[in-house]
Amino acid sequence: MKAIAINEFGGRDTLQLMDLPVPEVKPGEILVKVKAAGVNPVDWKIREGYIKDLFPYEFPIILGWDAAGIVEQAGEEVTRFKEGDEIFAYCRKPMVHGGAYAEYIVLEEEHAALKPKNTSFEEAASIPLAALTAYQALFDAARINPGETVFIHAAAGGVGGFGVQLAKDHGAVVWGTASGRNKEYVQDLGADQPVDYHQVDFRDSVRSEFPDGVDVVFDCVGGEVLERSAEIVRHGGRLISIVDDPTGLEKSDIYKEFVFVAPNSTQLTELARMVEQGRLKTHLSQVFPFGLEEAQKAHELSESGRTRGKMVLVL
Repeated sequence: MKAIAINEFGGRDTLQLMDLPVPEVKPGEILVKVKAAGVNPVDWKIREGYIKDLFPYEFPIILGWDAAGIVEQAGEEVTRFKEGDEIFAYCRKPMVHGGAYAEYIVLEEEHAALKPKNTSFEEAASIPLAALTAYQALFDAARINPGETVFIHAAAGGVGGFGVQLAKDHGAVVWGTASGRNKEYVQDLGADQPVDYHQVDFRDSVRSEFPDGVDVVFDCVGGEVLERSAEIVRHGGRLISIVDDPTGLEKSDIYKEFVFVAPNSTQLTELARMVEQGRLKTHLSQVFPFGLEEAQKAHELSESGRTRGKMVLVL
């Protein structure tokens, strides 16, 4: 099978188009013919070697943790899927090795759910990692409640955009940072107030409306933005980050947690239901044909940190 993979960590030039064996199916696993693979920041971070100490890995590493496709074979003990089912999946495995930038991928049942009926494979492939990340950050970690104030950094990005929609759907008051060109986009997602981080200090904006701070900050940026965010969380509020660990920050009167998304078929099924009901939508900023140069371009755009919504590779 054709796959885009790496044999060493490094820059975009380490990406290679390889001819690799179709992976074998074990009990409890499904073989999926990939129709589209999502592109996420974690892909180039794996390529660069930034998370090599977090997970065991084996070269060649096929990149890609988002996939949508058709079940080609269901292994023994598989109960939820059959040949021909259209699925989408968050593809993180215990061993970083066989990802979604390939014609075929083998997954455990827990990674996948039936694809939303009203989406294309391209749209479906853009959903799992980012939407699950937002879901687990807002509902598992922050445990947001209707009526609470939720402030989301990078609200126009893949994870942030889903976060805005999920929080608003749950009845929260949602503010989020975005560049001026993305103001209307973030409002269309449901944000009550977009904050242009190029023009104002988000802390001043929040304090003018919520002097005691907001209930929840959902950080998708990290670094200094995360540190400054602790200042706008009310006493007893929650600060959740998916980039850097906030638990070491000095502010002690708030709850702090770092979230690294985990596969969860139940939650993925719930997200699919929300998509089918029109309560959750995805935005494709770029759709690339499957190829080496296209993958390199997608990584370049992802590394810029300026993309709106999601990018996918189409096989």
